[in-house]
Amino acid sequence: MKSLMALFMMTAGALLVVAGSASAQTSAPAPAADESKGYVEGFAQSAFGNVTSQSYGGEVGVTFHSHLQVFGEFGQIRNVATASLGTSASAIAGALTQLQSAAVDYTVKEPVAFAVGGVRYLIPTTTKLQPYVLGGFGLAKVTNDVVFKLGGTEATASSLAQYVTIGTDLSGDVTKPMMTFGGGVVWPAWQQLVVDLQFRFGRILTDDEAITVGRIGLGVGVRF
Repeated sequence: MKSLMALFMMTAGALLVVAGSASAQTSAPAPAADESKGYVEGFAQSAFGNVTSQSYGGEVGVTFHSHLQVFGEFGQIRNVATASLGTSASAIAGALTQLQSAAVDYTVKEPVAFAVGGVRYLIPTTTKLQPYVLGGFGLAKVTNDVVFKLGGTEATASSLAQYVTIGTDLSGDVTKPMMTFGGGVVWPAWQQLVVDLQFRFGRILTDDEAITVGRIGLGVGVRF
């Protein structure tokens, strides 16, 4: 978590330096980027934290005040599997090895579907590039996706029940609060088309073990 927070602070700091340097050079009005009514975009990101995976989704924002926008973000992170989930799965695999003769294998995934809303601040600048920072709050649905194989064949819940009991720590899903902070730089590529280089830092407040995940990627969308 410390390394992710450090990366976030470095990213935000770099954006502020860029914006500050541009503002110091001239006092001319900010470009039309600040004057747009809003935007909509889709994104693809690399996600990292407990494990490395991918994230994708969409974002929409509406300008409500000079340099301020409200935004909504929704998407999916393919895997945020915690160490405790892997440990629990390993314990069940060990028990299965002792209780039956077939070779035991397993996979552990913990996908997340999320929806977050918040405020995005457009940092004043006189360049075409538009840096920003944001913060938001929402909900995340975390699913425990653990699969056991006996002799190379995926085991069903009923076939496993004769040997072990699979608890909620290895199955089912929960919906919990999620906080998001981040920043980025928007480049007006062509007419209303924009490219958004972005970083997001998220914290999912699950009961047993809070999940921290960072996301770095690219968004492509349009201003309106």
